[in-house]
Amino acid sequence: MDLRPLKVSEVNNYIKRLLLSDMVLSNISVEGEISNFKHHYSGHMYFNLKDEKGKIKAVMFKGDNEKINFKLDEGMKIVATGYISVYEREGEYQLYVKDIRSSGIGELYRAFEELKNKLEQEGLFSQDKKKQIPFMPRKIGVVTSSTGAAIRDIITIIKRRFPPCNILIYPTLVQGINAPEEICRGLEYLDSRDDIDLIITGRGGGSIEELFAFNDEKLARTISKLKTPIISAVGHETDFTIADFVADLRAPTPSAAAELAVPDVMYLLKELDNKYDELKSIINKKIKAYKLELENLDTKLNLYSPLNQLKDKKIEIDNFLRDLTYVMEKKLNEKKAEILELKGKLELLNPNIAIDKGYGIIIDNRGKLVKSIDSVKLGDEIGIILRDGKVLSRVENIDEGEKIDEFNL
Repeated sequence: MDLRPLKVSEVNNYIKRLLLSDMVLSNISVEGEISNFKHHYSGHMYFNLKDEKGKIKAVMFKGDNEKINFKLDEGMKIVATGYISVYEREGEYQLYVKDIRSSGIGELYRAFEELKNKLEQEGLFSQDKKKQIPFMPRKIGVVTSSTGAAIRDIITIIKRRFPPCNILIYPTLVQGINAPEEICRGLEYLDSRDDIDLIITGRGGGSIEELFAFNDEKLARTISKLKTPIISAVGHETDFTIADFVADLRAPTPSAAAELAVPDVMYLLKELDNKYDELKSIINKKIKAYKLELENLDTKLNLYSPLNQLKDKKIEIDNFLRDLTYVMEKKLNEKKAEILELKGKLELLNPNIAIDKGYGIIIDNRGKLVKSIDSVKLGDEIGIILRDGKVLSRVENIDEGEKIDEFNL
């Protein structure tokens, strides 16, 4: 008779019971090297234990790992004690770790550290050798797997951020024994082209052994000799490879490499608008400043203009002429007043006035005025000038009487 088909969950549950009933698998110690280590925010630890021929998934729950007195890390060699069981939802068996003790540094991690120290001493990681990443590359070469999520992320992000940029893909293996050689050929080919401004190489996340192709010495030396700037983007943010240290720029992920490789065109357009507004504001301020300067120069030009200066001088001359006329008229009036005063005095001294009143003027025979009896003697001829004529007479007698100083006019 036919047996009823089992459901997937029933199969997984059956295998789980088998594993738990096995005396060896229910309490087992496994030695291996930690890779792909993740300490989840819940407190649980997830990692792989591996050696040179294989690996096994492992989990250590929070309640168990809190008792560990040292820090677990990539490449660490440990002895994990626990039991083998099935994670029913995924149908995967894994080691449920109850206790861990250190067993030294793993071989892959040791090889990584030795190569890293060697190349660092040779100066391959020196900042002086880092080339400047172009701001707006016209064409980017990408060396990675053509089927992985990394290439899709790189293309999508570059085309979204900076559509004018062209992308040339050189497909290679990114893990395995042949991967380093293929990656080197791809880098050398892209570097030989004149139209490539930037190279990106890398892959998505994986365990330390899956990323080990990027810890190859030949690949490191090839990267250091490239003329074209290169961005390394291997694994996740916590993953570091030799390629990351040699490259001109390390990106934590392929997606981040795409973002670092090209600017965001929308940001550039916004910045362009801001710069345009800023430039317009600066130009307007300059125009206002020059306009004000021109107005000041125009004011100065008008102030020092020959025509305006002539006008000012004319006004000054007019004012001076007016003042001069006033002074002259004042002086003239003063002189007129003086003349009138002198005229009055002269008129008072005018002999004709005395003559008109009936007095006469006596002159000697020489025509000189006789003011005193001392100036004549008996027998002298004298003339008496009257209002209507002259009388000639001779001195017959001189009577010294009372002297008169002035005519009483």
